[in-house]
Amino acid sequence: MSSELRDILVLLPTWEQLRLSVGVTATGQELFRLVCDVAHIRDTRYFGLSVVRNEEYVFLDLKQKLSKYFSKDWRMEMNQRSKISRAPFIAFFRVQFYVENGRAISDKTARYLYYCHLKEQVLRSRCEHREEVYFLLAACGLQADLGDHQESVHVGKYFEPQAYFPQWIISSRGADYILRHVPAMHRERRGLSPKEAVLGFIRAACRLEDVPVHFFRLYKEKKEDGPSILLGLALKGVLIYREADDDAQLLFDFPWPRISKGKKLEIQPEGPLAAQKLRLYTGYTWRSRYLLHLLRATHRLHLSLRPVLQWLQQLEEAEERKCYRESYISDPLEQDLNPRRRDYLGNEEDGMDSRRQSLLLSLCPQSHGSSHTAGIKLYSLREEREMSVDEPTGTERLCRTTPSSSSWSGFQQPGHLHQGQRSGRWRLTIGVTSISTA
Repeated sequence: MSSELRDILVLLPTWEQLRLSVGVTATGQELFRLVCDVAHIRDTRYFGLSVVRNEEYVFLDLKQKLSKYFSKDWRMEMNQRSKISRAPFIAFFRVQFYVENGRAISDKTARYLYYCHLKEQVLRSRCEHREEVYFLLAACGLQADLGDHQESVHVGKYFEPQAYFPQWIISSRGADYILRHVPAMHRERRGLSPKEAVLGFIRAACRLEDVPVHFFRLYKEKKEDGPSILLGLALKGVLIYREADDDAQLLFDFPWPRISKGKKLEIQPEGPLAAQKLRLYTGYTWRSRYLLHLLRATHRLHLSLRPVLQWLQQLEEAEERKCYRESYISDPLEQDLNPRRRDYLGNEEDGMDSRRQSLLLSLCPQSHGSSHTAGIKLYSLREEREMSVDEPTGTERLCRTTPSSSSWSGFQQPGHLHQGQRSGRWRLTIGVTSISTA
């Protein structure tokens, strides 16, 4: 049986399908490496393999065997499986860790897949107070996908609004409004290379609060009929929301820079409210451990990326100052005729790109290979169930309950991580105002 192969369908962020075969005893790492080899992905740090479990994307622990994440007939003999009519084994190659600067992704294929993932996230986003950003994103997306606007080619309905805008904008503004105004914004980006347009899209998309984030529904009480708390594992840190009437209110905002390394993650208040705690329940034992692992890995990658992002910020500021000096001494008419927007930084020489990529790869180790530990405690209240590979309809419903414009106002008090020994069952203890350290 150990020599038998299993066929598995892997969906990329482009929705391209890879039909692969792995051994019945293969690990997630073997499948991950196979996907990256077939798709020619070199910078793999930001991606993971996931399946759908209880209407939620669950990233695989790549050290574990695939049989842990699929239904029981994964282990069946071939002659037994042939008698059973079932859907194929399905996995998703998805962005697991977010980064706000696309230049930190050191190869073209990985950056494009990251861009495609963000495009899907934008379609589910609902930051109603940032409507102008969606039009900017559409213009960048059209420039990245179609290149320069051509009057003889790009006429009429040359793009589908549903491919670039969330449905709530299409419903409120109308498709005719979008098709009438977006082409002008597309024309303004004439001259931007696909790489520059993708970088601009990544930068703008990561400024929307509900795009670079993984949401998890949690329970405030053990006997709740349904989850009432959203935990957002975001680009900037950990966010806690309360769900009510199809809306989400931000309760706590814990940024990564205020979280330090340790074996135990315990979030609790400071000052006179130190005795108060809010315990959240995950619903299942496996889910508690899974969130622990994901929070730990995300925090670890954030720490490793800090020097790279700081260096890129300094580089971009230097380039921006250079562009400003050049525009200051140039002819005003020539400047007016130049359609290139100063928002987007790019045009690096190949040598600079090569040196930058070398630095990125040396400063950012593979996230899956680190052995550093940090912890988080979460309660579970139900027994573990079988893994399913159903379509992720639940995640779409989750995206419809992301915070509205009135919900995104967090606390500004500083906080950090409580360090201690891990004990007992998994529990997330959340403070009222900030994270405190012993």
